[in-house]
Amino acid sequence: MNALVEQHVNSRHLDALESEAIHILREVAAECSNPALLFSGGKDSVVLLRLAEKAFRPGKFPFPLVHIDTGHNFPEVIEFRDRRVAELGERLIVGSVEDSIKKGTVRLRNPATDSRNAAQAVTLLETIAEHGFDACIGGARRDEEKARAKERIFSFRDEFGQWDPKAQRPELWDLYNTRVHPGENMRVFPISNWTELDVWQYIARENLALPSIYFAHQRQVIPRNGLLVPLTDLTPAREGETVETQVVRFRTVGDISCTCPVSSDAADVGAIIAETAVTQITERGATRMDDQTSEASMEKRKKQGYF
Repeated sequence: MNALVEQHVNSRHLDALESEAIHILREVAAECSNPALLFSGGKDSVVLLRLAEKAFRPGKFPFPLVHIDTGHNFPEVIEFRDRRVAELGERLIVGSVEDSIKKGTVRLRNPATDSRNAAQAVTLLETIAEHGFDACIGGARRDEEKARAKERIFSFRDEFGQWDPKAQRPELWDLYNTRVHPGENMRVFPISNWTELDVWQYIARENLALPSIYFAHQRQVIPRNGLLVPLTDLTPAREGETVETQVVRFRTVGDISCTCPVSSDAADVGAIIAETAVTQITERGATRMDDQTSEASMEKRKKQGYF
């Protein structure tokens, strides 16, 4: 396949994915009374923002943006989040895990250093209840992890915010059942059928800006259990471990305490696309310490209200 034909095929593929996602976003706006779009500053939520622009501009988004902030995020990502929201002129609601800790609804052995990733589920449910959201739009994709692959596009959550993979609604012919009773809600995943490679190709096509840590840079890391743990105050070296300076990038961004970079010299989107096309390890499998505790760790967290 020559380059022009390949580019045309890729463009048609991205057009189809984009069209489906825009249809889903408009379905949320039409059928749900009080939705929200989850925006962390990560690449998948950056793509969601562009899709929302295409679905609803030149008008305002028919929903606020919501970020569940652990307080242990990479500063580059938070700076990018705030700048992007200001550029769009949209409303951002921040749910704080730190506030949940102060209220006593989240309890950690050491709030200053323990991972707050799983605790986001509590803060998310509190934020949903406080604002009465009946749908939260997220950037999860089925290729990320086994539990993600079980999700419907409109994923039903009961009155306790819990997800039961055995009690999801059928989705045939792009027909979605959005009916919920008071207290129940939906998580909606417009890019569920996208892959990591699709996301990067769309970022390239749309020329989307991203936090700088997605691209190759030098960082001090600690080789640990097959991962490269970033050296920070939250993730110090343990006794007997060595600290190395390597050229790395992040495939996904999240809580500092559980998110690792990968060794890479991909300094631009084109290089990342080439690298992603041949990788054999999922982004969460390569970068998330909390997903290595067991094969069921993500599913357990999702049942408790996680994204």
